Amino acid sequence: MAKSQETFSKKEKEKKRLKKRKDKQEKREERRENSAGGGLENMMAYVDEDGNITETPPDPTKKKKLVNAKTIEIGVPRREDTGPVIRTGRVEFFNHDKGFGFIKELDTQEKYFVHVNGLTVEVVEGDKVAFEIERGMKGMNAVRVKKV
Repeated sequence: MAKSQETFSKKEKEKKRLKKRKDKQEKREERRENSAGGGLENMMAYVDEDGNITETPPDPTKKKKLVNAKTIEIGVPRREDTGPVIRTGRVEFFNHDKGFGFIKELDTQEKYFVHVNGLTVEVVEGDKVAFEIERGMKGMNAVRVKKV
């Protein structure tokens, strides 16, 4: 005959576990009986038309409509397209063999890269030019370059 698998220590552990569960259930019931919360209604608070916290709900007749929900624009506002900005500058450097150069803007003294594909006429160093800028792979590029 086989011996029972329940040992004394297993029985003791099971008794402790059941006692712990029973104590926890009793504490839960005791808290429920002694709580003075009274439910959700006692926890509610309202804000009146002046922004003060009260226990009474606000009067719907005194509600003010300040904003028309249809006028609210969600996201980034659209920018109005003002068209291309024509800038003026001077050709600082241009290598005809490699087909690129740099233009220095007269107003801000900022340099812009220019490729031979962005030229409408052939330019040389020192020429005064008018151009537009576009974002390229590595920064701003001068495009549609014309002599002034």
